[in-house]
Amino acid sequence: KWRIVFPDNGRQWKDWKQASTFYPGNRIQTTKYTWLTFLPQNLFEQFCRVGNLYFLFLMILNWFPQVEVFHREITMLPLIAVLLASMIKDAVEEYRKHQFDKIINYSKTRIYDK
Repeated sequence: KWRIVFPDNGRQWKDWKQASTFYPGNRIQTTKYTWLTFLPQNLFEQFCRVGNLYFLFLMILNWFPQVEVFHREITMLPLIAVLLASMIKDAVEEYRKHQFDKIINYSKTRIYDK
C-alpha cells in the first residue's frame, strides 16, 4: 500500500521555513494518551461526567457513620465497575489507534508534484 501526498507548493513557499520549525516530522499521531498520562488523564475525563461524580459523592457520603446506609465497600462497587469498564474500553481504543498510526507512518509514500 502506498500513501499518496499532494503538496500545495504554489502558495506556501514563503511560510515553509516557519511551518517546518513547528512541524519538523511528517508523523501522524491520533492518540491522546501516553503510557504515563493514561491513568490520570482518563480519570479526569471520567470524573467530568455527572453520573460518575454522583457515585463518587455517594461513596464519600457513605464513609461518614452518621449517614451510612450500606456497607462502605458496597457503594464503591458500581463506581469501580464503571470506571474499570470505561478504562478498558479506552485502552483498547488507544491501542488500535496507535497500531493504525504506526501502519500509516511506516508506509511508503508517493508524492505528486507539478
